[in-house]
Amino acid sequence: MKIQTLFFGITTDLVGVASLDLEISEATTIIDFKNYLKQKYPALDKIDSYAVAVNESYAADNLLLKENDVVAIIPPVSGG
Repeated sequence: MKIQTLFFGITTDLVGVASLDLEISEATTIIDFKNYLKQKYPALDKIDSYAVAVNESYAADNLLLKENDVVAIIPPVSGG
C-alpha cells in the first residue's frame, strides 16, 4: 500500500529529502515502519528518538497504517 512520508528538521538532512511516497506492506504498524526506515536510512540512528504523526495526529507504536496515510517524522526539538 502507498503512504506519503514527510521529514522535518534534522531528519530531512539525514534522509536527504523532505518527503517520499513509499510502498509498504499491509498490516504495518508504526513500530514496523520505524524499523523499516532505520533499515532503509541508517543515518536515522544518529538521533535518539523521533515522534511520528499520522494524518496530523501523534501516533502510538501500535497504530496500524492505512492506504494513503500521511506520516510525519518529527525529530526532538529544543529551544530557549
